[in-house]
Amino acid sequence: MSEHSTEHTRVDHGADNLDPTTPLTPGPTVLETEPTARMAANKVLCEACPVLCHISAGRTGACDRWGNVDGVLTRIQSLVVMQHGDTDVQSGVADPRALIGGHGSDSRGAPSEEASVFVTGVGAGTTYPDYKPAPFIVASRHEGVDMVTVVTEGIFSYCSFKVKIDTDRFLGPEQANIRHQREIVGHVTTAEYGSQMLSIGGVHHLTGGSRKEGRVTCDLMAALGNREPVELAIDGGASIVVQAGWAPVVNGVPEDRMRVGCGSATIGIFAKQWIGIVDEVVVVDDHITGVLTEHQAGRCLGMRPSGIEMKGRRSTAGRYFKVANPGAGWGGTDLADPLSIIVGFDSAVSWPGLRLLMVSTTGEHAAYFVLDEALRPQVESMPQSVRRAVERIAENCEAALATVLFMGGAGGSLRAGVTDSPVELTRAIKRALVNVTCGGAPTYVWPGGGITIMVDVGRMPEKSFGTVPTPAVVAPIEFTMRRADYTALGGHVESIRPLQDVLAQHATRLVSSSDTGPWPLGGRALLG
Repeated sequence: MSEHSTEHTRVDHGADNLDPTTPLTPGPTVLETEPTARMAANKVLCEACPVLCHISAGRTGACDRWGNVDGVLTRIQSLVVMQHGDTDVQSGVADPRALIGGHGSDSRGAPSEEASVFVTGVGAGTTYPDYKPAPFIVASRHEGVDMVTVVTEGIFSYCSFKVKIDTDRFLGPEQANIRHQREIVGHVTTAEYGSQMLSIGGVHHLTGGSRKEGRVTCDLMAALGNREPVELAIDGGASIVVQAGWAPVVNGVPEDRMRVGCGSATIGIFAKQWIGIVDEVVVVDDHITGVLTEHQAGRCLGMRPSGIEMKGRRSTAGRYFKVANPGAGWGGTDLADPLSIIVGFDSAVSWPGLRLLMVSTTGEHAAYFVLDEALRPQVESMPQSVRRAVERIAENCEAALATVLFMGGAGGSLRAGVTDSPVELTRAIKRALVNVTCGGAPTYVWPGGGITIMVDVGRMPEKSFGTVPTPAVVAPIEFTMRRADYTALGGHVESIRPLQDVLAQHATRLVSSSDTGPWPLGGRALLG
C-alpha cells in the first residue's frame, strides 16, 4: 500500500449503484494524479475525499458516490437542480435548460435571461483536495441582477442532528446516553414546550470513540438526514423510532398528539369552558400540574374554592411541581391512578356532590368524579358536556411529529473552495451579502465566529446526505451572492461557469422548490 493508504483504501464496494441502463455523465473533475505504483492498472484513484479509494471497473468506492465507469471516475448520483415554483416536476420539463428564458450569455459568461432553476449541492461532489475551487461556481441572473452560486458537497466531521420529539411522555433523563445498535451516538438534552430534544452525532462520536462507534454514528446520521426511520434506545428511558416528518414511536406506540400546554396553561386556555359543568379541574402534567379553583384564572372567574389538597411542591397559586415521577402515564408522569396525587379535601371548604374532572394536557387521559358524603371522590360516567370539554383539549393539540435539524460547521475546506481568503466569506455572510442554503433549503446561520448552519432536513431534497468512511457526513451547501460581491471577496472568478453550460454537461434531476421556502436566488439583502 502507498504511504497515503488508509484502512479503507483500495475498497471495491458494491456495483448495485452502477445501472448499465442509465446513462451517466462524468462528475466534476477531480485531481488528476498518476496512479500509485502499487495500484492495479484496471483501477482508478478517487480523490473526492481523504480515503483515496482504488476502484475497480464497474464498482463504486466506499462512499457509493463515485464509481469506475469504463475506466473513468464518475459521479453516480445525478446533480439535483431546483425548479422555481410548484410545477409538477414529475410530468414537467425533462430538460432543465428549457426553464431558462434564453440560452445566450453576455460577454462575462453570465446568463442573458432570468433563471428558473437553481443548482444545488446534491450530487455536486466535494472540494477535496482543499486547495481547488468548488465543483460548481455557477453564474445566473435573478430580477436583472447577475448572481453567482458556489455549489459543493461538504465533508462534515463537526456536525450533528438536533431532533425534536413532540411528546409529553418521559423519554429519558437529561444527559442520558442515546444508543443505536448498542453504540452511544448522542444524548438527551433539554425538554422544550411539549417536546423533548435529542442531540445525535457530533465529532466526538464520529472520531473520538471506537471505529465501530464512528461507523454506526455516521450511518445513523445519514439515515436521519435522508428522512429514513431509525431506532434509538435511551439509557434509563424509552425505545423510540424517529423519522423526520412522521409521528415518533415511543416504546412501540405511535404518538398521536403533542400537549396543548402545561397543566397551568391548559387551565388558562379552557377555564371559561369549564364553568357550570364542573366544580374543580386538575390538569395532570409532569412539569406543572394545574388546579382550577386555586389558579388565577379560576379566581378571576369567581369560582368557589374546592378545598382540594394536592401532593407535590406548590409553586404559585394553582400550580404544582413534582406531583409524580416522569413516565408514560397521565400527562407524562408515571401515574396510572390520578387520584393518587390528591391528599384529600378540606371538610371546612369542600362539599358532597362536588364535581371533579381530572384530565391530562392532551386530553388522552380523563376521568370524572363526584365527592360522596365522606368527601371521597367516586368515579362516575362522564356527562356529555364534560366529555365535549375534554375533546376540545384534544382538538387543540397539534399532531406529534419528529423534526430533524442538521447542524454543521462549514470550515476551511468549504471556504477555500469559494475564495482564497476564507475570512472574507465569513464576513460577507454575517453582513447578509451571502445566502447560505443546503440543497436549496434555507438555513439559520449562528452568530459568532465561523459558519455554523442549521437546516430542517424535511425541506431538503430526498437523499441529500451521504457518508465517507473517514468517517464523516456528506451534505450539500450553496453560497449565493451578487457577482460583484463575489469578486470583491476574492472569489475564484476564473472558475465561474454559465448556468446553461452546467445543465448541458451534467446529468441532472429536477425537484420543485414549492415546499422548501424562499427561492435561494432571492432576498432583499442580496438584490440590494
